[in-house]
Parts: sequence; structure tokens; C-alpha cells
Amino acid sequence: MNNFKKELVPVILSGGKGSRLWPLSRECFPKQYINIDQTTDKTLLQKTFLRLQGIPKLGNPIIICNEQHRFIVAEQMRSINVKPDPILLEPFGRNTAPAITMAALISIKKNNDPHILILSSDHEIRDHEAFQKIINRGLVFSSMGRIVTFGIPPNSAETGYGYIESLDFLSEKNISSNIKRFIEKPSLDDAKKYIKNKNFRWNSGIFLFKSSTILNEIKKYQPSILEVCQKALKDNLRDLDFIRVNKDIFATCPNIPIDKAVMEKTKIGTVLDLKSDWLDIGCWKAVWENSKKDHRGNSVKGHALLKNSTNCHLRSENRLVVGLGLKNITVVETIDAVLVTENNSTQKVKNIVDELKKRNFSESQTSSKMYRPWGHYTSIVEEKTWKVKRIEINPNSSLSLQSHKYRAEHWVVVDGTAKVEIDKKITLLQVNESIYVPKGTIHRLSNTTNYPLIIIEIQSGSYLGEDDILRLEDNYGRN
Repeated sequence: MNNFKKELVPVILSGGKGSRLWPLSRECFPKQYINIDQTTDKTLLQKTFLRLQGIPKLGNPIIICNEQHRFIVAEQMRSINVKPDPILLEPFGRNTAPAITMAALISIKKNNDPHILILSSDHEIRDHEAFQKIINRGLVFSSMGRIVTFGIPPNSAETGYGYIESLDFLSEKNISSNIKRFIEKPSLDDAKKYIKNKNFRWNSGIFLFKSSTILNEIKKYQPSILEVCQKALKDNLRDLDFIRVNKDIFATCPNIPIDKAVMEKTKIGTVLDLKSDWLDIGCWKAVWENSKKDHRGNSVKGHALLKNSTNCHLRSENRLVVGLGLKNITVVETIDAVLVTENNSTQKVKNIVDELKKRNFSESQTSSKMYRPWGHYTSIVEEKTWKVKRIEINPNSSLSLQSHKYRAEHWVVVDGTAKVEIDKKITLLQVNESIYVPKGTIHRLSNTTNYPLIIIEIQSGSYLGEDDILRLEDNYGRN
């Protein structure tokens, strides 16, 4: 247990670009927001914070995510009674060095130079006691002005991870060392050499330091990053629990990970041994490895059936998926895309996503399921002049008071009770009741109960874009 006076602020890096093709690659897969483990009902993002509970002086987290994910992040934190302070919205990714710089600038301004713990939202760590123990040990070093990282004793020659070479031999009695060097993802031959040397560890990507310490090192080695981040946050727009970054200024920021920006150059790096069954859920093979399996090594989740197969992973979000006579195959089905790949190729599918983007596949740009501060909606079917949506509104929440120039809407309640306002007239709708919202009318849909409200919305008109909304009043500060 630590006895440090300063607060420990978790900084959770929650990447992803919000693409509809999330089953296809690490870059686009918001795996941190879904439950990938049959043994728990918590998502990776939620578990990233929950595994810290019990550490003294633990502050509210700073979460950094893509703007498209802001409402799902807020909702997942709300559901575990955690209030991020704040959720920082990146207009686009610039890797971990700028993200960490902005988090340090925010934390030092409001918390008087706290310790900050950098965490990725797509890691799995089940031994919470061991994890918290090593974090408390790390606080000793960060209090002395060190930059602490945590190395994983390798058990295989992985080429998908970076490596850390310690200056001293690490053992049960000596769990810390100054850092000799960081190594990019190595060749297989080099990786085989590293796992035979007790001075080498996998780079977990978890860091611990005081805000002032990392800012001083960034100023020394990457002054342009510090300058751009300071300017990008100077006139930030506070929107509820969100902070928006100036898009034009942030676009000039170097795109570089913290490893290259600072860790490869700093003289104050310390590595500690992290022995707590750490796993980076970086691809579908890792998801399969982390899942509960049957006696033939198969993992099945959702509406799926697998027969006469070995070492397979089937996940279905919507349609029935059936596999017969398969071996070492991953199949992931969503409303937007289906991935079928050999297990050992899951690290390579990002190339397919890049190809789809180059060919302008619409699925690579927008998502069928979209989260909003009041809940979420899913596009079921869409044609040129009509669209059908499933809309779920959280308890005691409402959409904005709004109107549409080009479309009319028809709402059917399928679960719950809806409060509908159309041109100042209030109507309460129960299950199986419906109402028509003419084009141009001022209207609002609300859920004033303590239970979710689900409606089917049918849109019709000459233009069905989401930007055909004139908001007159909004509980969430949106224009």
C-alpha cells in the first residue's frame, strides 16, 4: 500500500477510428467497448479502470478517445458509476506522445502535479492484486522523478510486441532496473534471442510518472509536441464532460509514439517486472486465446453454431453463423461486415481495411450503430428515400427539440413509454402505439421513466442525412 500524498490519475488511451469495419482490424475495432469474455459482463474499457480500485488516492480517470466514440465511453463509465474528468476528444489520432502530453497538461493544471498512470483500454489483466502491488512499487520511483514502465517476462518469441532491455538482471529479488534500450517489433530471429536473455521484457505500454516529469522530458526531446498541445488545449471547448481539441492546431502535431519520442532518449527510465497474466488484445487471435473454449479449443459467442471443428473462434452479433469442419479459423459477423480469416493471419487484416478505404467502400466510413448522449440507434435498412432505425433511449433522457427540413418520421413504440412533443402538443405512447411526425414540425422524443425506451423509426423524404437537424433546445449543449 502506498503512502504518497499526491493523487494517482489513470489516463486511459482508448483508440479506434469508429469504422463500420471494426471486426477487420485493430485500428478500427472498438473491442475496448464490448464484452469479449464470457466470464464477465464488463467491457475491456470498464475493466481497465475497475482493476485499479483499492489503490489509495486513486483519482477520476482522464480518458482520451476519438470523437465518434465519446458517448459510448461516457455511457460505459456512467454504468459503473465512474465520472471521467475529463473525456478528451482527439479529432484524429496522433499516436501516444501527443495524447500523453495533453493528459499531463490537463492533470498538472487541476491536480497539482499528480502521478499519472498511462493505460491502454485493450489490455486484459486478471491478477489485480499483483498488478496493484507493482503499481504501488512503481510509485516509489515516480516520486523520485523517474519515468517508470512495466515489462512483461516473455514466454514466446513474439514479433508483434516491442521489447525493453534492462541494464541490470531482473529476478524475483531484483524486480527493477534502469532501462538500457527500447526495441521496435523485432524479426523472429531476434525475438528468439531476446527470450533467452533475462534482461529482455515485452513492452507493455503501461507507464507511470509525475505530470511534471514527463512534461520536462517532452520539452527536452520533443518541444514541438509540447508547443502544439499547449496551443491546441488553450481555447478548448468544454462540452459536458468532454474537452475538444483545436482541430487545425492539432493537425500540425507530430505523429509519434511515446516510446520513440521520449523513452528511447531519456536517461531517467526505470523498468519494473509485471507478472500479472498481462495480455494485449491486439487482434482476433488474442481474443480467441483469451476466451473460454470447449474441449476442442473452440470459442463461440452469440448466434453461432460450430461442429466438427478445432481451434476456431466464431462471434455473431446478428445473423446465424454456422461452421462445419473448420480448423484454426476466425469468423466475426456484425451488422456491417463479416470477417473470415485463418487465426495466424489476424494481425495482417489491417491491410484489407486500407484497401477498402482506397476503393471508397462506404462501410469504411460510417457505422450502422451510433451512440448519442441519450442512448443509441441502429440503422436497420436504408434506401434512397426511406430508412428504418431502431432507437433506444436511456431512462430519464430525451432527444433535442428539433425539426427536419427534408424528411418526415413515423415512430412505433416496441418497449417502454414514450413522451412525444409535436408543435407543443404532448402525447404519451405505450407499446404498439405509433405517431406521425410531419416534415418541418418542431418535435421532441423523451423517456421520462426509469426503464429503457425502444422505438422503431421510419424516415421518408428527399434527403435522409444526419445533418438534417435544426436543434432548438438540447440538454447536452449540442448545436
